[in-house]
Amino acid sequence: MPDRCGDPRTRYHLIRYVGLAGAVALAVAAGLGGALPDPPPAGWAVFTSGTGVLSVLAWAAGSGAMMWAWWSARHGVPSVRWASTTVGLWVVPLLVAPPLGSRDVYSYACQGWILRDGGDPYSGVAGQGCPWVDAVAPLWRDTPAPYGPLFVWLAGLAVAVGAGLTGTLLALRLTAVAGLVLVAVALPGLAARCGLPAGRALWLTVGCPVVLIHLVSGAHNDALMVGLLVAALWVIAAGSARVTRPGTGGTGGASVAAVAGGLLLGLAVAVKATALVVVPFAAVLAVAGPRRPAALVRAGALVVAGVVGAVAATTALSGLGLGWVAGLARSGDSRQWTSPPTAVGLLIDYLGRLVGVRLDAVGAVRVVGLALLAGFLLWLWWRVWRGGGPLAGWRGPDGRAVPVEPAGRAVPVAEPTGTPATWERGTVVFGAGLALAATVLAAPVVYPWYLSWPLALLAAAAYRTRWFLLPVAVAGFLVLPDGSGVAALTKAPGTVAMCALIVVLVVRAVRSARRSGAS
Repeated sequence: MPDRCGDPRTRYHLIRYVGLAGAVALAVAAGLGGALPDPPPAGWAVFTSGTGVLSVLAWAAGSGAMMWAWWSARHGVPSVRWASTTVGLWVVPLLVAPPLGSRDVYSYACQGWILRDGGDPYSGVAGQGCPWVDAVAPLWRDTPAPYGPLFVWLAGLAVAVGAGLTGTLLALRLTAVAGLVLVAVALPGLAARCGLPAGRALWLTVGCPVVLIHLVSGAHNDALMVGLLVAALWVIAAGSARVTRPGTGGTGGASVAAVAGGLLLGLAVAVKATALVVVPFAAVLAVAGPRRPAALVRAGALVVAGVVGAVAATTALSGLGLGWVAGLARSGDSRQWTSPPTAVGLLIDYLGRLVGVRLDAVGAVRVVGLALLAGFLLWLWWRVWRGGGPLAGWRGPDGRAVPVEPAGRAVPVAEPTGTPATWERGTVVFGAGLALAATVLAAPVVYPWYLSWPLALLAAAAYRTRWFLLPVAVAGFLVLPDGSGVAALTKAPGTVAMCALIVVLVVRAVRSARRSGAS
């Protein structure tokens, strides 16, 4: 009898169905102690609440199974179709179960209800008559909606279509799924333009348990923002790629693609303002032909025109004005060590208390973090415009070398394909992914689903993947079924651990820079 242990078909069947079993276990966890609108019966809370024994066991088993399945296929999948089918199977149990990992979907529902009722969702949800306000996390009841006019309008549409809380939640979840479908359609093409396997990029993104748990089950609007963002870069890359091929005509198609991509980016901004970080990189990607300042100005003007047009149109059509801009300042009300600047500020506060000094360093350190972010983004964009420079080493091999771990074992990486122009496009997309990753790291608050922002772009453009997939995998275990954060339960030890990690990474970065300078 032949040994089937090494049969790839058997391995991929195992990956598919272990992940499906994990999704079913997570659906059970959601039913037992997910982010439910009403608390469980008092006598059963120890078993079925968000921190109850049964719900936590189901959550741990489900998360572990899905994470193992996703991680096992991180180097490649048989095909785009296999990845799409597998993820489709995993999505089904999560679609029909209550929300997991966050109560934000109830905030969306109340914001939509207030809009439909003629109120202002940018002034908070408490006191405006929303019948579901008790299901909203207390921290966010008095917080203005920090979302753009497009998403708030879609939330209002979900309320109108849903005709009740259950229907509204389903409509919001389907909106998030639509965003992931957009990712599934656009990401393979973007990865191909970057010279990397389409199936791998799709799997690393939409097959990621953090994406499925928080963007599908939790119905976070990040799914729609990421979908529009990936689609925008795909359209722009496809337009500029045509010009680099002989016999494909002039730059008219690239100009149309730049405007169309800008419109899609503008829609992403009208969901969450985070997408603005990608606009400068989209301008570089839109340059058709040799990179010259005049070409950048022309391409950038077309992209920016699309962005401004989309934001202005959605703002005017929704009738909401610019109230969402003020809401952005309130998104950092929470203090958790998952945000590096917040962790440093908390550690300074803790050390001050040890010597009897009461400090409030979190706000100041957050400002420093944002200033460092601005400087890094400028440097990163300049390196991308100049052709990559050190980014090539960060991104991975260009076909001339294979990285080796300290133990001497070769690290599996994707094989690069395509032309020098393909490499350049990939470097731009990689730079955009790094920009989003830096934005997450410098944010005053970091939740697991924030890691979906850079994940899609890095999956499409990075040859080495472990350095960004490992933090994503760890983040998948930082939130309990009902949305209770492990970070909130481990505030002091987590703060110390995060600061120690920052020191280690900074020391390694300095040593690496010195070695590069010496060579």
